[in-house]
Amino acid sequence: MKIAVDAMGGDFAPDEIVLGAIRAAKKYDLEIVLVGNEAKIREIMDRDVSTKKLNITVHHASEVIGMGEHPADAVRTKKDSSVVVATRLVKEGVCDAVLSAGSTGAAVTAAQLILKRIPGIGRPTIATPIPSPAGATLLLDSGANVDSKPEHLLQSALMGSIYAHAVWGEERPRVGLLNIGEEETKGNEQAKETYALLKSCGGLVNFVGNAEGRDLTRGAFDVVVCDGFVGNIVLKFAEGLAVTILNLIKEAVADGGIMAKLGAFLLMPTLKKLGRRLDVKEYGGAPLLGVNGCCIISHGSSDAKSIESAIGVANNYVKGNVLDKIREALAEDRKQANCL
Repeated sequence: MKIAVDAMGGDFAPDEIVLGAIRAAKKYDLEIVLVGNEAKIREIMDRDVSTKKLNITVHHASEVIGMGEHPADAVRTKKDSSVVVATRLVKEGVCDAVLSAGSTGAAVTAAQLILKRIPGIGRPTIATPIPSPAGATLLLDSGANVDSKPEHLLQSALMGSIYAHAVWGEERPRVGLLNIGEEETKGNEQAKETYALLKSCGGLVNFVGNAEGRDLTRGAFDVVVCDGFVGNIVLKFAEGLAVTILNLIKEAVADGGIMAKLGAFLLMPTLKKLGRRLDVKEYGGAPLLGVNGCCIISHGSSDAKSIESAIGVANNYVKGNVLDKIREALAEDRKQANCL
């Protein structure tokens, strides 16, 4: 397996991206192709002599797409940018997956223009895991499309279900529609139409009803769908809340005197475990479902740990044969249910 990594994308690129790739190369049985400025990448790799024994290669790309650039214009004009070249390696069959922590818009645009959408999928969707007592709830879309039609949300539900089954091992993932109430009549027109569509296609997805915001972290659903505008707000809020909770715990211990510090010391293993459960770095990246290839989107602030985890997500996606399973499900639906 080969994973193409956009080494120049992200707030801390290329250093943290390269260091994350090194960590992943030591952990997973795969080859990593670092795409970007070869001189800068090799300078970082040369700091650690052990990298010479790792299964890492470098593919030079002379350009970088910045966070503030218009995604479509940049992808079309910067043909030798790191994210475009990395995506093209997947299109050409050189690599099995592409990963980028750079501009989400540029990564999504590159995937759509170069890899193309799977026939039958109107819009791709970003599937992001949200921590829950049961493990995680898959939220999609978390930022690929700010406007979605009911049929797009149905497609997200199908692809999310396939991913949860293939990668997480959920036998029949429970699908919910993010809404302002549990009742079927709640929500805007988009929500009402989507509810009816999901309900009528029960053989395609295991739709169990509306999911309220609090349900995302309760473990009551395996997959929750919404449009990318709402999903991205939910995701950013959840990330910020997790950081705030951990900081409040630290402040309470620091201000609580000797007994609080002693209690914290005794609870340290439990607190560290809690921190890992709430840390987005443990997941690292989210798959862009609906394109003809494995594309993993990582947070712009990704550090080495996040990139290592994101490469693990790519590894599981390819091993789980997610792409072929989505294609098969679409073909089966056209033969039988014809919901999509």
